[in-house]
Amino acid sequence: MRYLAPLLIGLLYVILMSLVPEPHRRRLNAVMVAGAGAAYLSGGGLGGWEFAFTAVATYVAYKGLDSWTFIGVGWLLHTAWDVVHHLKGHPIVPFAHDSSFGCALCDPVIALWCLGGGRAPWEWSRRTDEFPEAHRSPLRTESATLKE
Repeated sequence: MRYLAPLLIGLLYVILMSLVPEPHRRRLNAVMVAGAGAAYLSGGGLGGWEFAFTAVATYVAYKGLDSWTFIGVGWLLHTAWDVVHHLKGHPIVPFAHDSSFGCALCDPVIALWCLGGGRAPWEWSRRTDEFPEAHRSPLRTESATLKE
């Protein structure tokens, strides 16, 4: 359960966030990654480095307001910070020894989803921007296609 629960929490996060319509979904996730970046401030386990990390996480989250890639990078940065805290013995939740370990398993799930564009799982089989010409409706006129 030590390994499974954090992965399931990451998947639950993805499903719940997928219910939020775009562009609010991306912006809300940028705010969430900013909050995650500041989560260790109160513990101060790494001294001044906590402020440096929070500054970097805040910048990445700000860039994430317009970019799923930056949000994914933010979650990966938080994953690395979780690992450091776990190894140093300063967990994110002081009374839960393995909380940083669990966070380090949960965050990459969220990061992969964000790096994939933050689409709802039920949208994965739908149109992507990778090959837009492959998804054009046959009912569209050629002149409408040329205007694009």
